[in-house]
Amino acid sequence: MGVLALLWGSTFLWIELALTGLSPVQVTLARCVLGTGTLLVLCLKTGQRLPRERAVWGRVLVAAFWCNAFPFAMFSLGQRTVDSGVAGVLNATTPLWSLLVGIAIGTERGVRPVRLVGLLLGFGGVVLIFAPWQQDGIVSGGALAIVAAAAGYALAFAYMGRHLVGRGYATLSLSTAQLLAASGLTTLSLPAGGLTPPRIDLTVLVAVVVLGVFATGVTFHLTYRIIADEGATDAATVGYLLPVVSVGLGALVLDEPFGLRIALGMAVVLVGVGMTRRRKPAAEATARAEGPVTGESAKGAGIA
Repeated sequence: MGVLALLWGSTFLWIELALTGLSPVQVTLARCVLGTGTLLVLCLKTGQRLPRERAVWGRVLVAAFWCNAFPFAMFSLGQRTVDSGVAGVLNATTPLWSLLVGIAIGTERGVRPVRLVGLLLGFGGVVLIFAPWQQDGIVSGGALAIVAAAAGYALAFAYMGRHLVGRGYATLSLSTAQLLAASGLTTLSLPAGGLTPPRIDLTVLVAVVVLGVFATGVTFHLTYRIIADEGATDAATVGYLLPVVSVGLGALVLDEPFGLRIALGMAVVLVGVGMTRRRKPAAEATARAEGPVTGESAKGAGIA
């Protein structure tokens, strides 16, 4: 989760830089294609195959829409009019959406009070870090687009955890297939704003490559791993760590402002995430251990 937060925490920066020369659809397609290429190389090096069954690909296509094509497009669209601070706060609603989805579909039964308090604390810390009341764009079409993206992630995490992981395929195989499907879905949307001539310079090129290879390919595989090992809501809590990483790096590398409010917000986030990740009671942990194995312990159908 720490590595995932470090890589994913810079996503908004790369998107903003890429949008200086590309349209939202072009940014979405570029990150999907580069992410797919990265994971395909890893599959070849580790000898893992993509799924073969039509039923699996059907489920992968659904997950690709909600976890990749839809939120990537919404983030690129929303950040044209929304400040990065507001975007960070709205993106941090993913764990809360994930909890609501889990309760609705029955995967989050009997949520422990300490975990619920941790989720709320984490969100409160993110709000404290970004202070959205000091920025513009809190109520706008762009803000609604980012909220929709956050909810889409929550739906996708729950779907992936229920219908894809722990069913005989390695998470690397599944994450590669899903980004491949997302690339296909995004290609279909090119007529809607993706055919304008791009303005490529070195900054745009570097931003797109880093966004695609690291902030999409590598982070998406790590997300799959966490969903397989710990569940959708736990995977979604990484959203609370993203502003801690981005603000911390900004202060250390770019000499951006870092005051008491931000420090308190970061501390609250860390406490909240720690509460959500407290070990479950022994009986519950044993029951989970006897359930489906993680996606990495594939049973051979998707392994060469």
